Amino acid sequence: MTAASQWPRRSGRTAASRPRPDLAALTGLRSGKPHYYPEYRTSAERLHRVILALERISAALVRTMEGSEALVRAVVEATADHLSAEWVVFALVDGELPEAQPRHLVRGPDGAEWSDARAVPERVWQHLEHVKAGEADDHHDPLQARRHLHVAVKLDGRTVGGFVAWTPEEREIDDTDHSVLRILAGQTAAALQNCALLDHSARLHARTALQADDLKARNEQLIATQAELGAARQWEVLDIERHRIARELHDSVTQYALSAGMHIELVRTEIADDRLRAQLDTAKDLTRRAVEQLRSAIYALSDAEHHGHGVDKDLPSMLRQLSGVHMPDELRVEVRIGGTPVALPADCEQSLFRIAGEALFNTAVHAEASKAVVRLAYLCHSVRLTISDDGGGKPEEVRRSLRAATVATPSGEHRGLVNMQARARELGGSLTFRRARLGGLQVQVDIPVPCANGAPS
Repeated sequence: MTAASQWPRRSGRTAASRPRPDLAALTGLRSGKPHYYPEYRTSAERLHRVILALERISAALVRTMEGSEALVRAVVEATADHLSAEWVVFALVDGELPEAQPRHLVRGPDGAEWSDARAVPERVWQHLEHVKAGEADDHHDPLQARRHLHVAVKLDGRTVGGFVAWTPEEREIDDTDHSVLRILAGQTAAALQNCALLDHSARLHARTALQADDLKARNEQLIATQAELGAARQWEVLDIERHRIARELHDSVTQYALSAGMHIELVRTEIADDRLRAQLDTAKDLTRRAVEQLRSAIYALSDAEHHGHGVDKDLPSMLRQLSGVHMPDELRVEVRIGGTPVALPADCEQSLFRIAGEALFNTAVHAEASKAVVRLAYLCHSVRLTISDDGGGKPEEVRRSLRAATVATPSGEHRGLVNMQARARELGGSLTFRRARLGGLQVQVDIPVPCANGAPS
């Protein structure tokens, strides 16, 4: 019975009784008895099998990001599922795609992987060796070809591997199977190459990251070395200037002061007036103190170890050295450090050290003090230096002297105060004078330093 003879019988059916369009309708066949068309049924089964195979291939190829090992297992599993195969062999030709792993994979009837290729049947092992050697071994008689399949994996026109499969007796291999496996083989070659490129890219990225970290560390070392060299150069220039000033003070000012003291002593012995002798005693004492201060200054300028080249080169250590060595015996000096000391720029430490030295010099020479306290406080965003004493200095007189000395005068008096204020301003800070708790004068310097941290203790 043909489709044409069946058509008039169906023409009388209502719309509700007509079957819905299906695959048979789409293929142009009209029959209520599809079992009369074995060729139709065979084509439908093949089409269904191809669709399932393409789904398996798609699911396998998305494993590329997981690496070549996951990809190879996925495509072997897809091959076995499509062919219902008892044995599936996948292997790469020796020397091809060297980064791909594993180099071969054998799947047995129970779905297990055979790691020892020599434990499999001899025919399977021989085919594996042929594929690894790049030899084509697909010449079989028609009876064997019905249940045995060879598919080469090619990349850029050269054979890089291959699939070999054996199906059970009830499963014959047809042209559709060959087409599906050729598609799978071609996509597998591209996917393996993508895996290799991805793995290579990942290694390059990791290597680049390591090199970037190494370059960053080297750059930081270079910056630190440049800073150390710059600081060393500054210290060298300062040393040269300090030694020059020390020589000038020793060879000129100190000698003049000593000569003045000698002349005062000579005149004192020739005068009998007690009142004049008392004034000469005062002049002699002042001269002696001046010589002591000059010698302390010369020692401080000449002693390079305490100006940045020794072990104790931080500001607290320099202040302790200044108070312990360069002050008169009758003046007791204490140094107190508040907060957590941090490394300050070299010019900042030097300026604070000079301010402290000038303030203590004024205390020793002019204030007639017996005690002085030097306090260095590391605050959150600044450094505060204070020098307090129990002498007779008055803040309002010192401020008046500083204002007067700001205008250039021929005598050049109070240049020490002007220098202290100039150093504080150069660092972006301030200099103030107030009454100290000890009863005398307090000199306070506040310097903004972003790198300072901690809180005063």
